[in-house]
Amino acid sequence: MAQLIGCIGTSHIPAIGGAIHKGLQQDPYWKPFFGGFPPIREWLGRVKPDVVVMFYNDHGLNFFLDKMPTFAVGAAPQYNNADEGWGIPTLPPFKGELDLSWQIINTLVEKEFDIVTCQEMLVDHACTLPLKLLWPEGDCPVTVVPICINTVQFPLPKASRVYAMGRAVGEAIAAWDSDKKVAVIGSGGLSHQLDGERAGHINKEFDLQFMESLQSNPEWATQFSIHELVEKTGTQGVELLMWLAMRAALTTGPASGVRKVHSNYHIPISNTATGLLALEKIV
Repeated sequence: MAQLIGCIGTSHIPAIGGAIHKGLQQDPYWKPFFGGFPPIREWLGRVKPDVVVMFYNDHGLNFFLDKMPTFAVGAAPQYNNADEGWGIPTLPPFKGELDLSWQIINTLVEKEFDIVTCQEMLVDHACTLPLKLLWPEGDCPVTVVPICINTVQFPLPKASRVYAMGRAVGEAIAAWDSDKKVAVIGSGGLSHQLDGERAGHINKEFDLQFMESLQSNPEWATQFSIHELVEKTGTQGVELLMWLAMRAALTTGPASGVRKVHSNYHIPISNTATGLLALEKIV
């Protein structure tokens, strides 16, 4: 059976892509952010995942406000990136992992999650930037299963519903008849609001408590309603749902414990509290 090795949560701000393109990783503004990644890259170099399951939210490249699924799972042989208007260079296509995609889709439908199955799918910066941050050199060495969670257009899924979905994805990975190693990524957040009267809102205390809870009490954030999470983290900060699904995936299998590989938290990057956390599953 497949081996679920761990998870990584990271922010996906479009400006990160611009900084990579311009070679600004050592710039004083950017260094505290990019400086968090080397320990996680070293860990990835040791454990060598074959596949990444990516929880992320689409920003209008593949889905728009007139058609916004709550949950969508990619089932394509490859995923293309396209120009979003941010000035980020378009990346080459990412290879899909079809067999695992269908394993996840069938498991979610069996568990009564109504999902959209995408046999063609464009992926935006929320999917591409984490891969570029974790494997900055050369072609991406992993295949990808993208899972999109709506955090853009209300009504949004409840945190408890997202947690249950992430757990079901973990069960699907654990049952996958393969000898491949799988890592899970949660892409988004942490607290930020880019518009309205609360533009610039950041909640460091909540962010740090949330990151700590993913190690010690992964269901902690499910106590809050969506409106409470938006109030605490900002309109866009509700992207922490990706991290919640990511962590829930690791609660399945014969051992559900985790150890922290590395974490980083920095304020601000483009009016956003940037978070980074890698957890290794204890087998």
